[in-house]
Amino acid sequence: MNPADARSLKDSDLESRKENLRVLLERAGDGDASAKQALRALVRDYPDYHRTIYSLALNHAEVFGDDSLKAPLLASLADTRYNCQAWAAMGCAALGFREAVPGLLAMLDHPQQMAREEAVIALGELGDESVVPALTPLLRDSIAGMRERAAEALGDIGGDAALAALWEEFEHRRYYRIGYIASALARFAPDVIPRLLAAADSADPDQRYWAAVALGSTGDDRVVPTLERLMAHDRGSTVFDGMVSVAAKKALRTLRRIQAAIAARES
Repeated sequence: MNPADARSLKDSDLESRKENLRVLLERAGDGDASAKQALRALVRDYPDYHRTIYSLALNHAEVFGDDSLKAPLLASLADTRYNCQAWAAMGCAALGFREAVPGLLAMLDHPQQMAREEAVIALGELGDESVVPALTPLLRDSIAGMRERAAEALGDIGGDAALAALWEEFEHRRYYRIGYIASALARFAPDVIPRLLAAADSADPDQRYWAAVALGSTGDDRVVPTLERLMAHDRGSTVFDGMVSVAAKKALRTLRRIQAAIAARES
């Protein structure tokens, strides 16, 4: 490691250090070994560096990180004094450190919303079905962002337990707008499609509305007849004045966009 690279992140004013970090990240992205070493030293010796430099670096942990950062990132994850736990969670997720799961679970009660959200995101990437019971209550959190992150994480984890948690919220919703639940359920296609098709025949217009949204997000041609029927004939409206027919129309557009994107990738 070039000593000047390490000093560039410690010396001078903060704006200069941020610019030096930007240059090092660019060099690391181009494969520069010295730049990567300097950035890894920043993470390993994090208490010696300004929190802003540390957090900005960890936004790009995948550019320079390796297994040597496991221990310092786990330490930072628990370090309430340094107070960069959210970024430590990002780094652990980016580098695939599953050993972070216990520390991430502990962060679900963190006083800072950002730290809680990043812990949930990381659990979605690193966790397995064993963390579903800890994430499920967050589907009922008073903060919309937390509910959304929890649904996304459960969709990432997959499995029967995650599907059951999401379906419970879909059937017995505690909030009017649950697009994040619909989006997460769509990720369980094709297995979830029969359930969603049945929900599209529910007597509850709100359930038909969100079933339509979820069906469109599956990108599956088998749901087209149901969406076309809802668009043409369903005049139901939701508690927030959303029209089922409009949801179905938008869902058909979403389905076609998904199919076009898949076709473009395959070609």
